[in-house]
Amino acid sequence: MRADVVVKGRNVEVPDHFRIHVADKLSRLERFDPSIFLFDVELFHERNRRQRKSCQRVEITARGKGPVVRAEACADSFYGALEGVVAKLESRLRKMKDRRRVHHGEKTPISVAEATAGLIDDSLFASVNGNGSAHDHAADAADGQEYEGPGHIVRVKTHSAIPMSVDDALYQMELVGHDFFMFQDKETDRPSVVYRRHAFDYGLIRLA
Repeated sequence: MRADVVVKGRNVEVPDHFRIHVADKLSRLERFDPSIFLFDVELFHERNRRQRKSCQRVEITARGKGPVVRAEACADSFYGALEGVVAKLESRLRKMKDRRRVHHGEKTPISVAEATAGLIDDSLFASVNGNGSAHDHAADAADGQEYEGPGHIVRVKTHSAIPMSVDDALYQMELVGHDFFMFQDKETDRPSVVYRRHAFDYGLIRLA
């Protein structure tokens, strides 16, 4: 059974032939996680003139029985952006598959830093909050909200607080490509935040 592929455009009309191209590209990723039932694909046309060289952005979220896996990429065309985001998504799905093998005892476990080192790229350091990216203002503008510049709350998201370990929180942070991740620490039963520091190091904040 193949996963559903939902393609949506923000400030852009998505032609049928591109939808078919997207579905063909994503069908090759299902081998990494057969439980994936949905690929949520969003296309954004950036209106910022300073970003002419990377004005087309594609964001893909893969949903299955395991953690949500997300990636995004920008290019001067949607085809170029699609190639970039599929490559990132494949890398993250491959890491998740390898991690499942570790848990089944097929090889010696490695540290989270080693397991996720290959996921880090320059785009991750451009994010402005833990639940989105530096490009979120373009999506808000597309939703009819005018971007008022820095210093304003432009998006609010609510997530379920599923108790998890610090290691699992770091793993999920890497899968969605954010710079920090808020979670409920099952060891302390307190809201906590893991975040990325320099190079491959991480930080942890716990509420007293």
